[in-house]
Amino acid sequence: MIEVWAPERERVRAVVGEATVELRRGDNGWWRGDAPDTGDYAFLLDDDTTEQPDPRSPWQPNGVFGRSRRYDHDAFVWTDQDWTGRALPGAVIYELHIGTFTAEGTFDAAIERLDHLVDLGIDLVEVLPVNAFDGPHGWGYDGVLWYAVHEPYGGPDGFKRFVDACHRRGLGVLLDVVHNHLGPSGANLERFGPYFAGQNIWGASLNLDGPGSDEVRRYVLDNALGWLRDFHLDGLRLDAVHALVDRSATHLLEQLAEETEVLSAHVGRPLSLIAESDLNDAKLVTSREAGGFGLGAQWSDDLHHCLHTALTGERQGYYADFGSLESLANTLRGVFFHAGTWSSFRGRAHGRPVDTRRQPGHRFLAYTQNHDQIGNRATGDRLAATLSPGLLGCAAAIVLGSPYTPMLFMGEEWGASTPWQFFASFPDPGLAEAVRTGRRREFGEHGWGEADVPDPMDTATFERSKLRWEEAREGHHRELLETYRALLRLRREHSELTDPRLHLLRVDHDEDARWLVLHRGSLRVVCNLGAEAVDIPLPEARRTLLHNGEAVLKGETLRLSPETFAIVACD
Repeated sequence: MIEVWAPERERVRAVVGEATVELRRGDNGWWRGDAPDTGDYAFLLDDDTTEQPDPRSPWQPNGVFGRSRRYDHDAFVWTDQDWTGRALPGAVIYELHIGTFTAEGTFDAAIERLDHLVDLGIDLVEVLPVNAFDGPHGWGYDGVLWYAVHEPYGGPDGFKRFVDACHRRGLGVLLDVVHNHLGPSGANLERFGPYFAGQNIWGASLNLDGPGSDEVRRYVLDNALGWLRDFHLDGLRLDAVHALVDRSATHLLEQLAEETEVLSAHVGRPLSLIAESDLNDAKLVTSREAGGFGLGAQWSDDLHHCLHTALTGERQGYYADFGSLESLANTLRGVFFHAGTWSSFRGRAHGRPVDTRRQPGHRFLAYTQNHDQIGNRATGDRLAATLSPGLLGCAAAIVLGSPYTPMLFMGEEWGASTPWQFFASFPDPGLAEAVRTGRRREFGEHGWGEADVPDPMDTATFERSKLRWEEAREGHHRELLETYRALLRLRREHSELTDPRLHLLRVDHDEDARWLVLHRGSLRVVCNLGAEAVDIPLPEARRTLLHNGEAVLKGETLRLSPETFAIVACD
């Protein structure tokens, strides 16, 4: 049996191997027919002779324009039967991109680096999108066949081997999925039915509440649940959910949370949904019983912006409202900087306050770097290109010592010198040129010299974005890596550092002296972000557990050398 949803077509045929099969129209726009069980397949719509891959294709071994291939999920031999999952509270996430995590850029090569993550103290690996996209390499956010795994990475079997290997080492796996748009090359959903309605900044947006939307919603839900079920994933990161326009009584995200909960009960392990949202609204992570959507967590870009501006001094673009230690302290306590307050970048009030007595911090992700905040800089430069190892350690201490769920970006732990730049590999010359000129024009408008923006279509841009693992054993890179390991070890040893109760967090700071103190139960996370040594009042301090510079307790004060942090135990 072969089937496809194509409610607006008058005729649908399946091409399987050398055979062509007429399909019969059934209920709700589904076409079905008997077809050979072997051979790659595609569809012919109406009288068009252009073969179209299956919108639900599980495997695209010959690229997104090629025929689809059947895939038997039950044929893979899993060894993770004893895996009981990893809940999000208390966990540390590590974001990585398969194509640049290793020199080879494959799932199997990534497996060889998993022991590094275990030794570091990571709990959950978040993999950037692996759905099929046009060209051999790219970020993955231009996917067009959402059910298929990108073949150059290793295809569906390769991804399963990666997940299985993670579980054997006690690592959970999250997958970044993109349901708010399709890529510009190889997308064919609109040929089959009313998948789209309206536009967002990336192109056509999904039809989630108009005529025919029931099947479109099912397309998204089945895709998400399939990743979790068939690939044994432990959760999903949902890209830019603010671009999912849904005026239905039950929002798609709430429906997804409910169905994920059902699947979690069936497989007997926690399954997490983490949203990326620009709305600054905790309704996403408020329980369904309390009128929210019931997702497990969401990113907190405001906290990133406060940290980034405080550390670097940058104020351009959307950084304009941030920068003071006061804003950092307030955001650490309250999750969002813009919480019903004026945003100069947006030209309007933005966000909603978070009830910190009822919302635990583990429902919000904290990070100093991620793929967006590095890759969407004109040259893809990391913080390590600007900040000293001391300040990099301070940033890590604030994130890992906060009540939030910490997330690291690959290579951050040793201050990788390699950039992570925007790259793509569209074979179509016209599209490639459009991407190239559009990227340069965009950054030129923001004050960058267009000649300084790397060519995203140049293979060298992709190659220079790959991690250089040998760095982790060298000089200050090795020292920073040891600092990260020590901080993560302290999180495991001291419950105060994983306590998610936001209303118990107290943050002291001195704007002029440039120091900040997070009160975490009986522990203090103390940072000197300034260029001068400072004496910080800590009347209850008894001993220093960890520091990355000179830290001397003298009576009721802690003297910290410039750009230094310390974790201090108090009465």
